[in-house]
Amino acid sequence: MAINDRILVISDLHVPYHHPDTFDFLKALHKKYKFTRAVSVGDECDKHALSFHDSDPDLPSAGDELQATIKAMQPLYKLFPKLDLVDSNHGSMAMRKALHHSIPKKYIRAYGDVIDAPKGWKWHNDLTFKVPGGEEVYVCHGLSSNIMKVVAQRGLCIIQGHYHTLASIGYLGNPNHLLWGLQVGCSINSKALAFAYDRLNVSRPIISHGGIIDGHPRLFPMVMNSRGRWNKFVP
Repeated sequence: MAINDRILVISDLHVPYHHPDTFDFLKALHKKYKFTRAVSVGDECDKHALSFHDSDPDLPSAGDELQATIKAMQPLYKLFPKLDLVDSNHGSMAMRKALHHSIPKKYIRAYGDVIDAPKGWKWHNDLTFKVPGGEEVYVCHGLSSNIMKVVAQRGLCIIQGHYHTLASIGYLGNPNHLLWGLQVGCSINSKALAFAYDRLNVSRPIISHGGIIDGHPRLFPMVMNSRGRWNKFVP
């Protein structure tokens, strides 16, 4: 089986403010589909305490948040020792802070070392690869809330995250290709204090991941019970 035959696309996690059932759900998906590759659309860590916006004083400090993140990520490290991740606004927070304060890159530790990530975790500005059927797929964190607009502009199949309240698969045909756009939702814990800013919004986060199975896009929504916990259904 080739590396791009069965790709899991992990949505915005925002660890340590991720949904409490996220890693169990990912494990169940991996057991069912036996993915040959895993890709993350970014925002794997939240870094609330480093935000350019005001930080909530009732949340952990930057140091405590980092330690909580490293501890929480251990199941994911074990499940996916190899992972391709694309650059994102939360993922790049430390580098953006350094740039803002004129700190040269030479002073900054590699991101993977900071969060004790496995050596098989690789960060990219974005990713492009071919899937069975020959279509090129472009993966980024998020370019537009209208993903099909990006598909039309790029002339490629597109995968993105960033927009927590959106999860969809759309298609666009031209004389030569059937192109698609996969918007993967997110994996946040909407009850976490870090997302208090969002509680008055009518649209709610959609908890889901994505995938490409034999060249075809898939959405894997986490179906939850009335208490907001995963009901153990594996789509």
